[in-house]
Amino acid sequence: MSSKPFSLRLCALALTALGVWGTSSSVFAQGVDNFPSKPIRLIIPFAPGGGTDITGRTVAAKLQEAFGQTVLAENQAGANGTIGINMGARAPADGYTLTLISSSSLINVHILPKIPYDLLRDFAPLSQLTAQPYALVVHPSVPAKNVKELIAYAKANPGKLNYGSSGIGGTSHLSGALLASLAGVQLTHVPYKGGNPAMQDVIAGNIQMLFSTLLQSQVFLKDGRLRALAVSTAKRSPAAPDLPTIAEAGVPGYEVAPWYGLIVPAKTPVPIITTLNREVVKAMRLPDVVKRMSSDGSQPVGSTPEEFGALLKTEFVKWGKIVKDNNIRME
Repeated sequence: MSSKPFSLRLCALALTALGVWGTSSSVFAQGVDNFPSKPIRLIIPFAPGGGTDITGRTVAAKLQEAFGQTVLAENQAGANGTIGINMGARAPADGYTLTLISSSSLINVHILPKIPYDLLRDFAPLSQLTAQPYALVVHPSVPAKNVKELIAYAKANPGKLNYGSSGIGGTSHLSGALLASLAGVQLTHVPYKGGNPAMQDVIAGNIQMLFSTLLQSQVFLKDGRLRALAVSTAKRSPAAPDLPTIAEAGVPGYEVAPWYGLIVPAKTPVPIITTLNREVVKAMRLPDVVKRMSSDGSQPVGSTPEEFGALLKTEFVKWGKIVKDNNIRME
């Protein structure tokens, strides 16, 4: 049998395959070029009404204006946010599903026993949205007017300073654990089912300390029921410029800046990520967005995917060490 017919058939098959590849590539490119051509879903893995919900819905509204497509903010609460995040991980990598996460979402990776996704592997970073300082507040009965005096008191009275938090493994919990670790003092953690019960107990003097948002504590600071010693971020907050940072007030290296950010499924095409990031960054610069975010002490960020990715990796290592050193677990 002659080899010529076989060669011709092989060439024909190759050309057909190339034609199919070319067609699918064209369709793929067209999908990228026309993005978005249908509604976008923004998963908020927490209950309505909180900071994540407000931030997510604000961004969704601005993206809808920018793209001329519906951007549906969808609350999928449960299991410390892992239910909604897992839905985002399983979505197609086409840019039509965004997931909002917070700094606590990253901490959960270290404290929850069976998370069905890998936050760093299964997602691509899109942008950090905001950063927010905590205020380190104390009951007036605590004989400390600044962080150095607080540390001195804690060293002289081991075990006598209790700090509250919104729950085991939350950012407010680990804020206290980090302070104790860096300052070399003993602080007793008292978890509550939310920030409000913790706030009520520090006002009542049942606990001595709390890491709270500026919005949550400002009324009680003004009327003297609480005293603020410092903010948790690396730089002073524009919302409270007279408050020093914990680092400058006596604990070098201390930094906690609770944040919100957006991620998309891994393997989402880079051009689509670029398009989404461009509009998210624009949204976070808008005066009305800045004003709304600043109302609770948050600072709009709007970072590049690379910057947000670097933050996720840095915080993964940082909080992993704190969790391990303090043997923090949630069953």
